[in-house]
Amino acid sequence: MKNLPLLGQQKHRFATGLLLALGLLSCTETKTKNIPAPTPPTPSTPVVNEEAKAYDQYTEMKWNDEFNGGALDQSKWVAELGGGGWGNDELQNYTNSIDNAFLRNGNLVIQAIKQQSGNNAYSSARLITKGKQNFQYGRIDVRAKIPKGKGVWPAIWMLGADIDQNNWPRCGEIDIMELRGSRPMELISTMHYANSMGVHEYKGITQNLTEDLSADYHIYSVVRSKNMTRFYLDGNVTPYYTYSSTDASPFPFNNPFFLILNVAVGGKFDGNPDGTTTFPQQMQVDYVRYFQYK
Repeated sequence: MKNLPLLGQQKHRFATGLLLALGLLSCTETKTKNIPAPTPPTPSTPVVNEEAKAYDQYTEMKWNDEFNGGALDQSKWVAELGGGGWGNDELQNYTNSIDNAFLRNGNLVIQAIKQQSGNNAYSSARLITKGKQNFQYGRIDVRAKIPKGKGVWPAIWMLGADIDQNNWPRCGEIDIMELRGSRPMELISTMHYANSMGVHEYKGITQNLTEDLSADYHIYSVVRSKNMTRFYLDGNVTPYYTYSSTDASPFPFNNPFFLILNVAVGGKFDGNPDGTTTFPQQMQVDYVRYFQYK
């Protein structure tokens, strides 16, 4: 302890009252009479559901939205506003208009429209649970029917809830499902993070399927446990991708995250719409469910 020599000098120069104060500051000093010893540290308590268990053992539903009401539940979702694509050169402006996000027949519909919105040629919606609901360990299922078409970019994903304190990519990003609209038979799941120098890195998988994902509803799932994230499709109990703490350092993926549902248009991911792309484009979400094990 670097200050001990200085403290020793001060003990020779100051009165007994100051000796007592210095004694409290130094962990090597003999305890002063009548001052209780520090309480021994309590062993850390495991975080709920931090153990990795099989997909079908997550049976306790802790949070959900079935989208059965007449309007979006404002206690669960926030419409994030803005354009510019957050560095991705996207072409949409995200709004809180009921033209871009609404409930219909028990589904949430996120609709991208070709119309001038602010400085952007398209409007759409990006709904987040930030400030309403964070998720740490457990399983999230999203049953959705996603759109396709060149330049259409539907996504179901998560960001670290500490993003306001640790900006992206330090907060971490979990892409449960992304689709390049021009390649509707490719399911993309990706983990984004910062290395020890703060530089963006990512790891993930492009799962080549035998069917067009836009043709029907599918269940996109992620199971998060301590030091491990696993991805599943349609309730198959075998993950198609597993990511662990050995894949990133530092590792932000044990922290709480919030959920995001959106449909982007254009940008670096799949390029911009062309003459083959039709609008409006819709992502229809049947439900979002969050489970833990007993």
